[in-house]
Amino acid sequence: MDSQFDNALDYHSQGRPGKIEVVPTKPTQTKRDLSLAYSPGVAEPCEEIFKNPQDAYKYTAKGNLVAVVSNGTAVLGLGNLGPLASKPVMEGKGVLFKIFADIDVFDIEVDANDPQKFIDVVKALEPTFGGINLEDIKAPESFLIEETLKREMKIPLMHDDQHGTAIISTAGLINALEVAGKKAAEVTVVVSGAGAAGISCVKMWIAIGVQKENIYMFDRDGQVSDDRQDLDQWKDEFKRPKKYANLAEALVNADVFLGLSVGNVMTQDMVRSMAANPIVFALANPNPEIPYEEAIAAREDVIMATGRSDYPNQVNNVLGFPFIFRGALDVRATAINEAMKLAAVKALAALAKEPVPDVVLLAYNQPDMSFGKNYIIPKPLDPRLITTVSPAVAKAAMESGVAQVEITDWEAYKSELRKRMGLDNRFLSNIANRAKQNPQRVVFGEADNPKVLKAAHVAREEGSCIPILLGFEDQIRSTIHELGLNLADCTIIDPSRSPELIDQYGKLYYEKRQRKGLTLHQAVKKMRQRTYFGAMMVELGQADAFISGQNSNYPDTIRPALEIIGKTDGVTKVAGMYIIMSKQGPLFFADTTVNIAPTSDELVDIVKLAYRMVTNLQIKPRIAMLSYSNFGSAKGTTPNNIRAALAKLNRENPEILVDGEMQANTALNSDLRQELFPFSKLGNENANVFIFPDLNSGNIAYKMVQSLGISEAIGPILLGFRKSVHVLQLGSSVREIVNVVNLAVVDAQSKKGLF
Repeated sequence: MDSQFDNALDYHSQGRPGKIEVVPTKPTQTKRDLSLAYSPGVAEPCEEIFKNPQDAYKYTAKGNLVAVVSNGTAVLGLGNLGPLASKPVMEGKGVLFKIFADIDVFDIEVDANDPQKFIDVVKALEPTFGGINLEDIKAPESFLIEETLKREMKIPLMHDDQHGTAIISTAGLINALEVAGKKAAEVTVVVSGAGAAGISCVKMWIAIGVQKENIYMFDRDGQVSDDRQDLDQWKDEFKRPKKYANLAEALVNADVFLGLSVGNVMTQDMVRSMAANPIVFALANPNPEIPYEEAIAAREDVIMATGRSDYPNQVNNVLGFPFIFRGALDVRATAINEAMKLAAVKALAALAKEPVPDVVLLAYNQPDMSFGKNYIIPKPLDPRLITTVSPAVAKAAMESGVAQVEITDWEAYKSELRKRMGLDNRFLSNIANRAKQNPQRVVFGEADNPKVLKAAHVAREEGSCIPILLGFEDQIRSTIHELGLNLADCTIIDPSRSPELIDQYGKLYYEKRQRKGLTLHQAVKKMRQRTYFGAMMVELGQADAFISGQNSNYPDTIRPALEIIGKTDGVTKVAGMYIIMSKQGPLFFADTTVNIAPTSDELVDIVKLAYRMVTNLQIKPRIAMLSYSNFGSAKGTTPNNIRAALAKLNRENPEILVDGEMQANTALNSDLRQELFPFSKLGNENANVFIFPDLNSGNIAYKMVQSLGISEAIGPILLGFRKSVHVLQLGSSVREIVNVVNLAVVDAQSKKGLF
């Protein structure tokens, strides 16, 4: 505990104190910059905004700026700490807004316990902000504050402690009811906690069909009943005839428990007394109403959710507020209304039923997650949240009449969201869409691997390929069943059970290699290896592309393809290329996997191969041949090789935009290049294809970029084969495999003349 205490304080104090800073978004280096940023240039947008107030969204940060406002009267579970002590929480909320939805935040701590004074302060802030997030305000004052501000302000506003918890818990309840086989209108609900969050949750649960008369609410004084004289107007709405003396009595045969109170008020016996498949949402933090371990030990059939990240089904507000505000801001909504909240609920509930991306599994160190009792709510680090929840909220704002801006192209909007978050995959989307237009037969050489099967499932579901699964059939079918994959009707070939095919393929292989020292016996034996078997299927036209390498070394995978399929006419050597997904768009690195020390002629071939592939991917190649030298600045074998290669390319292939030799920073910095090397053929555009002088540099470069998390690396993409063959990295993720599959399909389409 002391260690955690010290770590938390160190985290907040070391370096620049706090967790946030303000960063300019425009150049400020010169006198001219400053004259535009402030006086006299700033006068122009001021006058335009005076003439048209909506222009504030055009000329200022208002449209992406949210105020996180608190008076510190209910800080976390710590109580009334006051506004100053609440500041770390508000800064933290600002961090979450930024990292999850790219929304800028000013935290505002208001020294005002009187609700009306607080309301007056917040109302006065409306010109500054595009939205207001109320935080850590105690009930019942929080209800009055929010209701008044929603009525009197014309920007989106939400009290996250109320509605954030309500939205996430409602999404969880929808899915929990489905898993439990129960209907919202028929369940009995017992609630512990009648504060802001509890009441808001109940209201939203009623909105999805839970019957008010089936809800029994408890506070610290017992059941919220009609014989109580101490109820405020918000609790009064949920009073019921007195029926239960205590929580334990109420839970007998109850279907659902919702806890938003204090830890350890629920016992194992209470869980045991509930109806079949009980739903227990014990959301008190940091200690739930019943510890997770105790609840699941009490009943095997319990569906359990908490507010903690170390257990399944975390009801975490970060699943909601960043994306709700993102959608609201993007249509300039004048409010966050019930329709928008319900849209977020439905989007979250639906997302939990989708296959979980590999990046999420890695983030949570889980081998698998799928919809069920232990996964009813998406995980906060799921990158799909922003493109799922925000569009749903924006659409609901438009349909309910509170949007001031319309979105018409929803795919473009989702693309903008991905780009905003550094998740821009328009290139990958284009590749996937091309694959879907004419899906090809793809042989998966290691189909008994769960990741490979998951990737085949995703690719098939997306319509980009027709999977052919190679491997031990019993194991493949067992894994398909265990993972619930839609692959049972796919072609499954077990080479060990296909003696006729092995014999046929072996004879054909022998004919190709009999003058290379290969005997017929050896040829047939080789066909028992899936890398040879799969390559022969592609060679014979029984499949269109071959994917392998998940469990095998690179040379062992590429050799069969070279021997059976061979190189494209005119190609002396094949090469490997990686696609690096950067914020500037896709970058192409070659050769990163095959040629150790290419000669000048081999460098020419690598350039040509990369040019063809990148062109085929509908990207205009701008090629830089990399070295430690800039245009003759240094001598040596490497620069000499590149100069010879460049001379040959300029003679024989003038249509290829290629230049060198140059250093990597020169290739990526057009300003530097135009200042020092204005003669460069790349002009004012940076290179997007990089030819490395040897395997060392290429391999090191892409692996460093990939490992540092700077950019996603896709590949390797093999260049120069007659037909589509691609080798995976050892241990590739599902996402990486799917990306290679889509590229392999597009490659196969091209080789068949379909594009």
